[in-house]
Amino acid sequence: MIGQRLTKEREEALIQLMDDDSPVVQKALQRELERLDEAGAALLKKVLRSGNRILEEHARLLLEELQGPDTVKGFIRFIRSLNYELETGCLLLNRTIYPEIESADSCFFLDAIGARCRELFVLPGSPLEKCKVINRVLFHEYGFHANKDNLDDPQNNFLNQVIESRKGNPTTLSIVYILIAQRCGLQLEPVILSDHFLAGHFQENETFYIDASARGAFRSPREARKIFSAANSKPENNHLVPSPVGEVLCHCCQNLARIYSLKNNQGRARLFTGFVQEFEATYRRHAKS
Repeated sequence: MIGQRLTKEREEALIQLMDDDSPVVQKALQRELERLDEAGAALLKKVLRSGNRILEEHARLLLEELQGPDTVKGFIRFIRSLNYELETGCLLLNRTIYPEIESADSCFFLDAIGARCRELFVLPGSPLEKCKVINRVLFHEYGFHANKDNLDDPQNNFLNQVIESRKGNPTTLSIVYILIAQRCGLQLEPVILSDHFLAGHFQENETFYIDASARGAFRSPREARKIFSAANSKPENNHLVPSPVGEVLCHCCQNLARIYSLKNNQGRARLFTGFVQEFEATYRRHAKS
């Protein structure tokens, strides 16, 4: 909706709704302001200068819902810290768009899946055997799966939304898999393969990959190279090694910037493009130090 201008009558109608305490009305108003994108944000900023304290408070809350300024700043601080941890980064990324979510709920849910997997382990069990159990629990008992019918749904990229809907893209499904494996004492690593994403096991002289978007199908190094080759150019061995957490989170932001741009939500496209630029600037500063 970039460049859209509201008529005076439309502005007045929306401002009147701000004074309505009905949760249903407020939710509908929030959706309409999100749809209006920049025009909606401009209207709220105009109300903030109106001098009407009650309307100003409503506008402030709606603008925070629309832009999430505190959570955005929090994620930027995380990026600049270079102290990257996958679960923390994903939860902070979530809150840039969903500031109202309780991050602990996602953690408790993953804890429950991890506990269920540990119940089914036959010890000692090899890493591959443990991953077979994770597959059973994650994809069969809990029903996680790839959202193949709508890969460009932005919600595929947010951990809390994937947990709620049980569907996502290769990146977020792999992240869920890795976080559950951590709770089971199993160290898996993220591996970015151009436009695909795998979880990899590189310990105990046993290298294999897990394709979470294919319900946990196991891939040998040779098969993983074929996936990369089909998606891009001739692969090299270093393309199949673990990807740093910062690169994974930057990859998520690049996905979201592209998807929001396709959906003509230019405000959010710029938000996530800004995060990508923050990652790149932070890498450059670190390289010079």
